[in-house]
Amino acid sequence: MEDEVVRIAKKMDKMVQKKNAAGALDLLKELKNIPMTLELLQSTRIGMSVNAIRKQSTDEEVTSLAKSLIKSWKKLLDGPSSDKDPEEKKKEPSITSQNSPEAREESSSSGNVSSRKDETNARDTYVSSFPRAPSTSDSVRLKCREMLSAALRTGDDYIAIGADEEELGSQIEEDILLPIYQEIRNTDMKYKNRVRSRISNLKDAKNPNLRKNVLCGNIPPDLFARMTAEEMASDELKEMRKNLTKEAIREHQMAKTGGTQTDLFTCGKCKKKNCTYTQVQTRSADEPMTTFVVCNECGNRWKVWCSLGFILYSFIIK
Repeated sequence: MEDEVVRIAKKMDKMVQKKNAAGALDLLKELKNIPMTLELLQSTRIGMSVNAIRKQSTDEEVTSLAKSLIKSWKKLLDGPSSDKDPEEKKKEPSITSQNSPEAREESSSSGNVSSRKDETNARDTYVSSFPRAPSTSDSVRLKCREMLSAALRTGDDYIAIGADEEELGSQIEEDILLPIYQEIRNTDMKYKNRVRSRISNLKDAKNPNLRKNVLCGNIPPDLFARMTAEEMASDELKEMRKNLTKEAIREHQMAKTGGTQTDLFTCGKCKKKNCTYTQVQTRSADEPMTTFVVCNECGNRWKVWCSLGFILYSFIIK
């Protein structure tokens, strides 16, 4: 039984990814004939697959049957205890010892059910948490909305979260255009560049957290539309930029302090020995100092790490 439900769920997920719901009605009818249990719902996560099909399909019969199935499954999530008298509910915990395996299993199960219900409700109310974007007939704007929606579909996050990526893409586009249009009244290069930067960052495989935060609403469309490239960057890129800034400041300070002229170093470019060097502690105190060398003949620059008078490693600074 579980294998059958898993098979149907996988087929539905593929339909959602390909945006082709042909055959969805037959799969939903198969599900209708399967006696669903709470355990099956939790282990197969079939509810998420059916909900995704419901949101994507334009076939009224498909959406109606999907809603009917989800409604009936929600009754399983609510459980029979919802019909009991409040006084009976208060007495129930004392019947089974909290330390027994049965109690622990029941507690874990009820926690999963509650989490599942919250997750389903969050997905159902996602779109209503933001005002819908006004429709437009502008071909440039429509194309940009399509591209933003496609960028939000990168990976499978939008399926798991259950976000309406098309509506979200339209909201982002509207918030990008609004301040620009109020200023210059057209979709010029400034508008297009801003759209491109959002698309590029949403598609960045090294920055999946940005896309997830936009999909779940942690970053609202209006905020995402205003974010700078630095704010959208991944943690890895932010760290790299920080290190490059430190290095640039260090080299600038080195240039201002001058240096000591020497013939101990040979320039890799012109092979002359007329050089000036400056030593700086760029790493921890127990590490060798970094020697910055400048050729006075051709201006070539490079770094040298020295320890006990021996050159360990060097390379040209381009």
